[in-house]
Amino acid sequence: MADTDKPLLIKRYASRRLYNTETSDYVTLEDIAGFIRKGREVQIVDLKTGDDLTRQYLLQIVAEHESKGENVLPVDVLTDLVRSYATGMQSVMPQFLASSFEMLRNSQTKMMENLTTFPLPMASLPGFEALRKQQEAFLKSMMGGVPGWAGSGPGREDDTGEKPDDIAEIKRQLAELQAKLSKL
Repeated sequence: MADTDKPLLIKRYASRRLYNTETSDYVTLEDIAGFIRKGREVQIVDLKTGDDLTRQYLLQIVAEHESKGENVLPVDVLTDLVRSYATGMQSVMPQFLASSFEMLRNSQTKMMENLTTFPLPMASLPGFEALRKQQEAFLKSMMGGVPGWAGSGPGREDDTGEKPDDIAEIKRQLAELQAKLSKL
């Protein structure tokens, strides 16, 4: 039985073929995407150089799914990602994205534990609107002053007329949201 606590090691040969070291067979990008969907971590390395190619292949998987019309990333998010490479925000963006996805995973886990009879549309779930506003306020505060970002600018107000400059307020809202989610 394979040790699923360790990342699945995939080796890329000079021919660019991908080799699953656990099952001793060749795999495709779609196979790798399937492993990941099932919760398995993967590591892809170049056989000859030993270079870690995981990031490159994961980006390729995302790009292929997006090009097939399986759009998960809105254009404005992709635009902001591109802009972050040209600004000082590239050091903050990975932490923001990791935190956002961690919060999403935690929320999904709690929701799945509490849903028993039928799935609800995301927008109708309690706390969803607060989560959306909190993430928007956090992004505005992190991206404030970044040239070219649509929601940026010191002193700019959000939809409620409040200034997103107050980090303590954002932390308070996050704590409230986490309390609401834990009640779910």
